[in-house]
Amino acid sequence: MTPSPSRRRTRAHAPEKPAPAKRPFVAHLLAPPHEILSEDESRKVLESLSTPAERLPKILVADPGLRTDPRYDALRESGENLLGRLVRVRRPSATAGEAVAYRLIVSTAGGD
Repeated sequence: MTPSPSRRRTRAHAPEKPAPAKRPFVAHLLAPPHEILSEDESRKVLESLSTPAERLPKILVADPGLRTDPRYDALRESGENLLGRLVRVRRPSATAGEAVAYRLIVSTAGGD
């Protein structure tokens, strides 16, 4: 049974809450450091690997791992094109001491 119209409560419109402050990015301790290479460094790495860039594993331009590079936010804000550049990922390795992997920055998961 619904209450009669005279007994219904009306909600007063509460003032809008301010948006919560954006939290600074804090890298997780398990996220390996990523380093965005310059265009010249990217070209030299590709020459040393003797492989085309399309053959490398991909990483999305919005991947949170890229934010472990302190220059990432500055590069994004300056409007610099990061697509097609390489990222160096350094991971600790029990056998090699440090394992280095390279990834190609792409805009979508399909690599376009």
